[in-house]
Amino acid sequence: MAKGGFPGGGNMGNMMKQVQKMQKQMTELQSQLEEKEVEASAGGGAVVAKANGKKELISITIDKDVVDPDDLEMLQDLILAAVNEALRNAENYVQEEMKKITGGMNIPGLF
Repeated sequence: MAKGGFPGGGNMGNMMKQVQKMQKQMTELQSQLEEKEVEASAGGGAVVAKANGKKELISITIDKDVVDPDDLEMLQDLILAAVNEALRNAENYVQEEMKKITGGMNIPGLF
């Protein structure tokens, strides 16, 4: 360890500034997540699901032509596929934004 500092030449003051900057960026990201919308579709657009960055489902659109009372299982499968993909897209968005803030460090439990 270097005299009066930390390995790599950093010092406690700089490290604290970086942590504070990261905390501010994470707070800003949390407020943006509610407004960010991602979407996914299934069945060639027959079912479209939208989620926000907080991984909450915010809307589902179903094309009336795909509604067949004799084949509800297909509709259910399309809904599940679209919703799951929208939630995965939301998760991927959050992960990418967190990488920008943390520089790729894996910090469990942040989001």
